[in-house]
Amino acid sequence: MCDWSKFFDLRGGLANCRARFEQARCGRVAFLGGSITQSEGWRNLVMDSLRARFPETQFDFVAAGIGSLGSVPHAFRLESDVLSKGDIDLLIVEAAVNDTVNIPNDPDRMRRGMEGIVRHVRMANPLTDVIHLHFAMPEHLADYQEGRVPKAIAEHERIAEAYGNPSLHLSREVFERIRAGEFTWDRDFQDLHPSPFGHALYAAGVNRLLEAAWSGTGTMAAPHALPISPTDSASYFHGRFAPLEEARIVQGFQLVQRWIPDLPAKTRPGFVDVPALVASCPGAELRLLFHGTAAGILIASGPKTGVLDVSCDGGPLRRFETATAWSQDLYLPWTLILADDLPDAPHDLLLRLDRKYNPPAATLVICRILINGVPAFSPKLA
Repeated sequence: MCDWSKFFDLRGGLANCRARFEQARCGRVAFLGGSITQSEGWRNLVMDSLRARFPETQFDFVAAGIGSLGSVPHAFRLESDVLSKGDIDLLIVEAAVNDTVNIPNDPDRMRRGMEGIVRHVRMANPLTDVIHLHFAMPEHLADYQEGRVPKAIAEHERIAEAYGNPSLHLSREVFERIRAGEFTWDRDFQDLHPSPFGHALYAAGVNRLLEAAWSGTGTMAAPHALPISPTDSASYFHGRFAPLEEARIVQGFQLVQRWIPDLPAKTRPGFVDVPALVASCPGAELRLLFHGTAAGILIASGPKTGVLDVSCDGGPLRRFETATAWSQDLYLPWTLILADDLPDAPHDLLLRLDRKYNPPAATLVICRILINGVPAFSPKLA
């Protein structure tokens, strides 16, 4: 018989949400993640399981999965996509797959994104319980084969440990059970977007963690202790979306109220037919005045997306390539952190479509402005 407990860490447990579900007979559970969370599958099975476990409880489930997004954009959209729904009793978050794909060589941002989520949640409501899920992908299985913990999982675990959150090592479970001959990746799991078999395996893992966390008698709810200092002072725990109107158009950009692409490519819901700052010629410029430690943009990275030059506080220009491996056929939601680890103070960011490296038809579509900082003043630019 398998010792399932080796695939999860309970740490501080889940007493608060249990008390809420049992005593108040209501509860709000948020699922924050990428396309595996957005799709129909494990999330729905876990929702059904919670309803069955607490039949007299009225649940409000927040489905906050968006394909291709990892911990960094999650930290900035947390306020609008999750916390705006009201107090969260249980947050289930996953980002290890997309962090591995999107920022494979940037462990600092893997950590800053995940801590941004957790610390922000706890600042909003110290009673919120959090579960970290680590989904499987071939790169993770290869790491485990070589005796390594995948980089994204290791960074997310640093945050789970620091904040006392339970975590579920689904990637390691998949690896060990494949190695034991119970199933195969190609035939049974099929893809990092799992088959129904894989979704059922994920849901079963979540349910085993919940059963272990709630196996004893109920306890009273108590606020989680918030570490006095974050593990990384540059973490995005003040992440938010700033209004597009806060950007000052210098030249070449246009604020479009309902952006629709003019090139044939797939789009993602929420990143088409929405307001966007759009530039379609080299040399286009805009400025953003913000107060905080980091700023960035969330773009629709599609065909002919442009090369971007950025200067912070009058410093040297840094070049950002906005195209991805998928941009030729898809307007992919893509996050660019343009200035990071800054003093918590006012800053002036200049964005310019590069004149030298962009073709005449280069286009940049900015769907969200990302700021890590508490609004401190009305942004007025000279």
